[in-house]
Amino acid sequence: MSAAVNVAAFGAAFIATHLALSHPLRAPLAKRLGNAGFQGLYSAIALALFGGMIWARKGAGAEAWLWQPSAPAWIAASLLTWLASVLLVGSFRRNPAMVTFGPGSEVVIGEPVGVFRITRHPMMWGFALWAAAHTLVHPEPSALVLAGVILVMALVGSAAQDVKKRRHLGPAWSEWVARTSFVPFGRGIHPPGTFASVGGTLLWLAATWAHPLPVGLWQWLA
Repeated sequence: MSAAVNVAAFGAAFIATHLALSHPLRAPLAKRLGNAGFQGLYSAIALALFGGMIWARKGAGAEAWLWQPSAPAWIAASLLTWLASVLLVGSFRRNPAMVTFGPGSEVVIGEPVGVFRITRHPMMWGFALWAAAHTLVHPEPSALVLAGVILVMALVGSAAQDVKKRRHLGPAWSEWVARTSFVPFGRGIHPPGTFASVGGTLLWLAATWAHPLPVGLWQWLA
């Protein structure tokens, strides 16, 4: 079997088990195993399958590139990975969708701020944009499959979160959806905020500096 097929097999299993354990199997397994036991099982399966993808990708060695990325593709990839870093860093701060409860136990979701004005799923879109960028400029077969798995997992997972939260939170989540966008900048151009901008830029610079190949700004400074 080729490395790309091995990556695809682990990736399909990773997506399927993640969705199953996050949704239909979560409640019955948590009831049987307890929350700690379920989290342990969930983490073990996710790490094993994601590790399997990385193992299959590493085992591919050097593969023939399917095309040679153009200069505009490298520029687009740099911008996408920068935005991905900004969204990822910003997602760790002041998430208004972390539900609280007001008087009478009604669900309270705050106003969207920072990167949550850009998209209500900033962390997932950070992963998706990273994958899209690597698809543009790293056209080895197994690398494309790995990026595709991450892209599908991020977007399908985000959509599944919307469905789940709408079912559990009802009108409060519907109102939140009406004030936010699934796709980045779907409700206009909004600044990500200082924390996300500075932290994301520093993360992007560090990650691209540590990359095995010169990428980002380092590609043009090398």
